Amino acid sequence: MKPLSAYLDTADLDAHIQRSLHEDLGTGAGAGDHSSNAALPEGVQGCAELKAKQALCFAGRDVADCVLRAVSPDLSATWFAEDGDRLNPGQVAAEVRGPLRALLGAERTLLNYVQRLSGVATQTQRYADQIADLPCALLDTRKTTPGWRMLEKWAVQVGGARNHRVGLHDMVMLKDNHVDLAGGISEAVLRTETYLAERGLDRAIEVECRCLDDVREALALPGVDRIMLDNFTPAQCRAAVALNAGQKELEASGGITLETLRSFAETGVQYISVGALTHSAPAVDLNFKARRI
Repeated sequence: MKPLSAYLDTADLDAHIQRSLHEDLGTGAGAGDHSSNAALPEGVQGCAELKAKQALCFAGRDVADCVLRAVSPDLSATWFAEDGDRLNPGQVAAEVRGPLRALLGAERTLLNYVQRLSGVATQTQRYADQIADLPCALLDTRKTTPGWRMLEKWAVQVGGARNHRVGLHDMVMLKDNHVDLAGGISEAVLRTETYLAERGLDRAIEVECRCLDDVREALALPGVDRIMLDNFTPAQCRAAVALNAGQKELEASGGITLETLRSFAETGVQYISVGALTHSAPAVDLNFKARRI
């Protein structure tokens, strides 16, 4: 499992968290947690438990620590869970101590991060568990929350899957619009090869295929590294695997659910990409209950 630092450096993570805190606490002269500042005496110390209220795959420890530091240097967490741990209902992930005002000021932002990241990791783990014994890699997609892509892609691999391309910049994927507007698969690939060569860019080329004839055409093009089988049935995937005969990487995608995932993985494709790992992952239920000490 890669650390969060492989996805976001300290400066980017700090900036992300500051924007989130500004959303909650405001900025300028009127900023602050006025509810806690009004109701609680200054300096009163407290303790809060970050506790799972459902079965989940935990993710977000470093992010939570950064939130606490950003709110107050007097907040500190003792951790009982690592990223990737499976937690049961009632299991405590961390105990946070410090001034009660600061604890409550950090609560919602900390929970927003950890509940979302653990939600993506939990959703991913459900899918990954279905094909853990098969030689097929589960991939995410670019269907991520704007501004959260690197965090969500990190959470995906915490849950046991792998990342597809990060964005439009690090891999070429010629989808239906590219193919149709360019005049076909061969024309789109040839244009892409010329474009990359002229700019000295080393990028893998993946082509989306919508039928077996598309697969045959893509197989005849040396510049194609991977073929995406778009909205194929398992039977069509098996036929594509037979046609391919190990020549290129094959990826199944489109309409694949938790219930049908295994049937696609058993066809012999090397990859399956599922947008639901991120775009449909519900936030998990974690509680942050504080008390005076």
